[in-house]
Amino acid sequence: MRTPDNKLNVTIGGESFVARLTPDAAPLSCQYLRQLLPYRGKAIHARWSGEALWSPLDTTSMANEILPAENATGDPAPGVFLLYAGRDSEAEILMPYGVTRFATRIGPLCGNPVIRLDSGLERLIGLGRKALWTGALDLCIE
Repeated sequence: MRTPDNKLNVTIGGESFVARLTPDAAPLSCQYLRQLLPYRGKAIHARWSGEALWSPLDTTSMANEILPAENATGDPAPGVFLLYAGRDSEAEILMPYGVTRFATRIGPLCGNPVIRLDSGLERLIGLGRKALWTGALDLCIE
């Protein structure tokens, strides 16, 4: 459930995390993400980006959106989730749990920081490794 102070609950593979939207860093991207809430999808291990999970937004209303860069980065810190909706790849949420260089098969990408986990990074690391070895995990952002 979203609160006025931008608090979110993120659940990945049954593990819950307290998080917050980061509208100071990416106001337009956070606005678009809010339109998707509650978001339910899958967290899949990132193929090209290193120690990260990602959730494709191809079944959402954002599938064909193009967002401008807002403090965009290709090297996000663990626990800082990026929203990408650009021309070079499909729309997605990237959820880094370790060393990440955001990329696609055609090269590097930059995404807008939209969510920051308040705690639980060690659990996110475990979930990232679990997804690597066992497959997609349920994801809910609300």
